[in-house]
Amino acid sequence: MKDVLQKAIDIAVAKSGANYAEVRAQWLTKTMFTLKEERVEVAKQGIESGVAIRVLVNGAWGFASVGSMDRVILEAAVSDACNMARLVSNRLKNPIKLASAPNVEDHVLAKPKKNPSDIAMEDKIKTALVVNKTSLDFDNHVKSCGLDYMDLMGTSFFINSEGTNIEQDKLYVWARITASAQANDIFTLSSEEIGSTAGYELFDDHPAEELGRKVAKRAIEQINAKPPKGGKASVVLGPNVVGVFVHEAVGHLAEADLALSGGLLSNNLGKQIGSSLVTLYDDGTLSGSFGAFKYDDEGIASNKTLLIKDGVVSGLMHNRETAQKFGTQPTGNARAEDFRVEPIIRMRCTYMAPQDHTFEELLEGIKEGYYFKSFRGGQASLDGTFQVGIQEGYEIKNGEIHSPVRNASISGSTLETLHKVNGVGKDFALYPGRCGKGQTAFICDGGPHIRVNEVIVGGSA
Repeated sequence: MKDVLQKAIDIAVAKSGANYAEVRAQWLTKTMFTLKEERVEVAKQGIESGVAIRVLVNGAWGFASVGSMDRVILEAAVSDACNMARLVSNRLKNPIKLASAPNVEDHVLAKPKKNPSDIAMEDKIKTALVVNKTSLDFDNHVKSCGLDYMDLMGTSFFINSEGTNIEQDKLYVWARITASAQANDIFTLSSEEIGSTAGYELFDDHPAEELGRKVAKRAIEQINAKPPKGGKASVVLGPNVVGVFVHEAVGHLAEADLALSGGLLSNNLGKQIGSSLVTLYDDGTLSGSFGAFKYDDEGIASNKTLLIKDGVVSGLMHNRETAQKFGTQPTGNARAEDFRVEPIIRMRCTYMAPQDHTFEELLEGIKEGYYFKSFRGGQASLDGTFQVGIQEGYEIKNGEIHSPVRNASISGSTLETLHKVNGVGKDFALYPGRCGKGQTAFICDGGPHIRVNEVIVGGSA
């Protein structure tokens, strides 16, 4: 296969006049199924394979993808990509240039303790059924439980005209469990995601019965909860909520392609935008995490990228194109969902660094406030505003956790909220997720518990 891919590179440069060329190929097996109320609704297994070709001609990108490794088809795709680039270059005011990158030759192997391909589909479904049944049997007010499962594994190849040649195993295991409960006219929802790049041992770390009880218990607890009082309040946020806040409110603004549009972080590089307790990273090197990989889809080694240090904006996430524009180095954040699309800048594992507070110390001094433990959705805008929904929360009274609340949210200005972080815990946890930005990327986010002196809490008037 590598000979065929290298031939496509040679043709792009020697015959079609490309200044730079790269090919990405994948051969991946994918298993997916959905359970609802102990019934298998959908089950799929298949192979996803194909080749992506990207070329730089006269300062413009050209791209083509094909679902075949056939030499003739690849040569035609190379021609299409180069012709596309020439057409675009005639209308391009600012030619694209790439930051320099080291040439790499490597073969990255996945080494799972439990290989998903060694687990029969029947056994995967049996595990999922245990989750399903445990949740449904937890309480008679639990009305539904669903589970979505996916594993993906195989090999990707990356070759470019500069001499980089990488063969990299890919491995993802993921599941999402949802449960609903109802009592009288109150309806509640609970969900939990698990994911790993380590292997099927994910279900040893998260036993099926434990998962089923967890989502059911959360749904049941919310039945007797009351909405929080709307308005400004002091809050303690759990790592799950901190992660989505960091991802949505800060992470996207630190993606250099979006930052070029004049985002909050690019306009404040080197400036203090938050409390001195706030240090944020985007890190692709955390082994086993759902955002981990060794090389991105431009052949750049993944690294630990400092975004904010002690409240000061310190960096952005870059591909080779934006790194050249900003006069810096690429950070290993160029990612493509699959061979059908071009790589764009995506987060990997984005988190707030821990400090030295205990959980009890974070609660101290809060006379009336809220502890928000887990999230339900979130979004942010380039203008620096955010909103995060909460699926599990509790009142804080006189420094202690009290009654649960439901249908809560937090919102506000990212800058104001970062400045009002006045306590950061010593604990640390990460959570898997899937991020949409035109393409889906597997990511991870999290951090410690934190205390925010004041944020807008959505609830009853």
